[in-house]
Amino acid sequence: MQNKRVIVGLSGGVDSSVAAYLLQQQGYEVIGLFMKNWHDDSVTISDDCPWLEDSNDAMLVAEKLGIPFQTVDLSEQYKERIVDYMFAEYQRGRTPNPDVLCNREIKFDVFLDIALSLGADYVATGHYCQKDSLVVDAEPAEATHRLLAGADPNKDQSYFLCQLNQAQLAKTLFPIGGLQKSEVRNIAAEQELVTAEKRDSQGLCFVGKVSLPDFLQQKLATKKGAIIQVADTHPMYAKTPDNTPAGLAEKFVYTPEDGNVVGTHNGAHFFTVGQRKGLAVGGTKEPLFVLATDVQKNSIYVGEGKDHPGLYRTALWIDQADVHWIRPDLETDQPMKVAARIRYRQPLATATLHPTAAGMYLVFDAPQSAIAAGQFAAWYLDNELIGSGVIG
Repeated sequence: MQNKRVIVGLSGGVDSSVAAYLLQQQGYEVIGLFMKNWHDDSVTISDDCPWLEDSNDAMLVAEKLGIPFQTVDLSEQYKERIVDYMFAEYQRGRTPNPDVLCNREIKFDVFLDIALSLGADYVATGHYCQKDSLVVDAEPAEATHRLLAGADPNKDQSYFLCQLNQAQLAKTLFPIGGLQKSEVRNIAAEQELVTAEKRDSQGLCFVGKVSLPDFLQQKLATKKGAIIQVADTHPMYAKTPDNTPAGLAEKFVYTPEDGNVVGTHNGAHFFTVGQRKGLAVGGTKEPLFVLATDVQKNSIYVGEGKDHPGLYRTALWIDQADVHWIRPDLETDQPMKVAARIRYRQPLATATLHPTAAGMYLVFDAPQSAIAAGQFAAWYLDNELIGSGVIG
């Protein structure tokens, strides 16, 4: 029997509910903690309060399992570390990933510290990923922890944890990572947990379903600007790139003279590379996609069709300060073959890391669509996530 204490981040969803149940079955002393991360009245999200329903469901699960439960208010830290960062990044014309940041800054930092202060040996979440540990030849022996993809390929959430470090992994358990989603729901139904048939949450981490443009417009001013369509036959696309990592990572640089004005928008900072919805421009055979934004001149450049050459780049750059190794023992100054993705649910693509003193190039074997500055690139060896970085 285990006698170690685990504090589970009960979110009010089926995954964390089953995580708590499984840990209880394994003999751990389980405590449920619900994180309240939002009550900023200056930013209106919607008329409903999804966190109230989620908190109630989490409490009902804790009662069913017979485990202690409490709510902890992390809204101040969430606003400072996640929301303010989001607004600042969008204002700069970049595209942050709040879910990755929420895991790094809230769940596995602030929440972890609270759990440890309550005498926890571990924290646990309902993420679909796995962890194992290696013992290296060192005195004293130290474990090296590996972050592995979830067993369910359709639910693998390792990407969202791409900014975790060894200290955080050492104190974390992922009880459902080896299960399929269907198995998790079956367990919840068998145990008559109130969350068994609850739909998966959508939207910002711990905030709920949000219309991102409406959310951003609470803090970022609207400002009319031009939507400029660039033809796929533009001469810039025909130029042969310098076949070096630096050359392949170069972005297309647009000016108003590169296309025709086809509409207006309410602010370039509300749009991101690859975006299709929200342009409100008709009259084209295929949909328009955002190729680039210029927040200084408040212009958006668009191209017709998902195969438009302006959407594709072979490489990206990550500043040294933004390079993060989950496995620092694998860090190298030599090129490294990896599999990588630039967004959640994107299939892994073969690529090569090219480290330099100033940062790192990630060069893909095949061009990638809609590489957006501010997003996270994550790289893997087999099914182990070993590092990540913020795209420059």
